[in-house]
Amino acid sequence: MRPIWKGSISFGLVTIPVAVHNASRQDELRFRLLRRSDLSPVNYKRVAEVDGKEVPWEQIVKGYEYEKGKFVVLKDEDFKRVDLEATDTIDIVDFVDLAQINPMYFYRPYYLEAQKGGGPAYKLLREVLAESNKVGVAKVIIRTRQHLAALKASGDLLVLDLMRFSDELVAPQKVKAPEGKKLGPREIKMATTLVDQMSEKWDPSRYTDDYRSALLKVIDAKVKSGGKALPTKGQPKRATNVVDLMSVLQESLASASSAKGRARAAPRKSARRAA
Repeated sequence: MRPIWKGSISFGLVTIPVAVHNASRQDELRFRLLRRSDLSPVNYKRVAEVDGKEVPWEQIVKGYEYEKGKFVVLKDEDFKRVDLEATDTIDIVDFVDLAQINPMYFYRPYYLEAQKGGGPAYKLLREVLAESNKVGVAKVIIRTRQHLAALKASGDLLVLDLMRFSDELVAPQKVKAPEGKKLGPREIKMATTLVDQMSEKWDPSRYTDDYRSALLKVIDAKVKSGGKALPTKGQPKRATNVVDLMSVLQESLASASSAKGRARAAPRKSARRAA
């Protein structure tokens, strides 16, 4: 796997040469825009707002809108003037308890691979982070942009998880919290029991993209039918207001109990058949 970035981790006087590899991928289905009459692909054009004329690449510049309708043009040399130090270093500035960081700050993970001579220090840092349950909060420049990031221990590897800066998150006060009567202890106890019954050990393979699988089946059916319209399905279920919370909790508990019972019985039946 080809690295997207090479540099080093730095904390104190310790430097660890590493390579950064993607740890996630977007597995989305891609579609082209087509002209309905002959299915000819439709390409995008760069068109000026003022007169609707197409603009060739050599006439396009980058501009920042500092006021409504007013722009200042930035050239390549202007971006080069943004001279930030340590452009090839994951510079750890603090070590913080992982539990203290709101998960909303994390958004993209990368694997870190130790480079020649960096193995012992890499292992030492990974071990310390795993034992202390801390992360190294760092700044790193990747592809000309500075990122906030967290250095985490993950199995035998170190993971660099890019983070949002605080001003990139919308203040929760902008969203209205629900109002209404105070919850009773019986409701809380039943809801806690329901959560306990539905709790499982974390296994990421249990969760798949059902929409993508269903969409691929629709695409396959359309291909086999020669592009003909497929039979329509019924209306999807819509959420309804919960009128009686206690009755809904009781039904949910009963459903969860029966589901657990079926799950436990299934392995025993399989074992008897095997015998």
